[in-house]
Amino acid sequence: MIRSLTTMFVVAFVLICVRAEAQAPHVYHVTGAVAYTHDPSIIREGKTWYVFATGKAPEGGQLPIRCSTNLIDWKFCGQVFPGIPAWIRKRSPGTEALWAPDISHEDHEYRLYYAYSLFGKNTSGIALAVNRTLDSASPEYRWVNKGLVLQSTVKDDYNAIDPNFVRDRKGRSWLVFGSFWSGIKLRRLNKEGLVSKEHTKLYSLARRAEPAHPAPAPKGLPPNWEAIEAPFIVWHGGYYYLFTSWDLCCRGIHSTYRTMVGRSRAITGPYVDKTGKPLLDGGGSELLVGNSRWLGPGGESVWMGRHGKDLIIFHAYSAKTGRPSMQLSTLVWVDGWPEAALEK
Repeated sequence: MIRSLTTMFVVAFVLICVRAEAQAPHVYHVTGAVAYTHDPSIIREGKTWYVFATGKAPEGGQLPIRCSTNLIDWKFCGQVFPGIPAWIRKRSPGTEALWAPDISHEDHEYRLYYAYSLFGKNTSGIALAVNRTLDSASPEYRWVNKGLVLQSTVKDDYNAIDPNFVRDRKGRSWLVFGSFWSGIKLRRLNKEGLVSKEHTKLYSLARRAEPAHPAPAPKGLPPNWEAIEAPFIVWHGGYYYLFTSWDLCCRGIHSTYRTMVGRSRAITGPYVDKTGKPLLDGGGSELLVGNSRWLGPGGESVWMGRHGKDLIIFHAYSAKTGRPSMQLSTLVWVDGWPEAALEK
């Protein structure tokens, strides 16, 4: 009897270890043009992977593009715009860089949503550009600017930046976005990828909870406790999963970004974390936090593979130099929740 119990214990232990090892996230040790990659968004066309990111390109343009054939070795392979579009210059004269691109492939075209704003302000806008291909050698390669999708002003309690396009299980198109203020929002889109004039409801999906004794807000900026942004929604196993970045980005070794997640049966919510706490009440389960080598992992996007190889891409800051870099991990699912890893 004792031998039988011992055998059962050993077998169970081995199975648990094998299960844990099989489900452990894989971290890609990316090389090449990965430094200073902020808010990466990833997609694949043919055998080539493309990553779009915030800011200026080496050539001086806007929204740099990086590419790779193996997810490890990366190089610069162009930019979306040669400069900030004139219509954005007119709307937001102080804008120096375009932010948070989100790439997707819908209705035989690549759609790139991106944002313009001023740091710490909610006088912001989200715009759309489209292309038939991502291969710059193709005669069909041409970014066509579709202009403004939606905007926010000082009269609004939200910030129209950090866009992510998502199609629900019924085939309807949505745009999730938001940063600070009252948190993460959702709007219905039409077939062309612009905001629907028929369905105008603005949904609230997640926000931070005000602490009992909040610190004073930095001068001219929203309070730090409101920090939730970079939303991204995917469908998996009967749920919509909402990924967000909490706390403070872009502060080098003082960056406190972390990646959080919640889920819902409906794309419009309510979203809850692992404990059942609503994301609208400040809930959220940690997915990625900093370590001794990399700080502030966030600005994430997710690529859902057709054969179970899901990826999460994000940026993090060197704990030594404070410089940002691209990070890439597989996304595995354990008991209905995603797990990812940060390079050690």
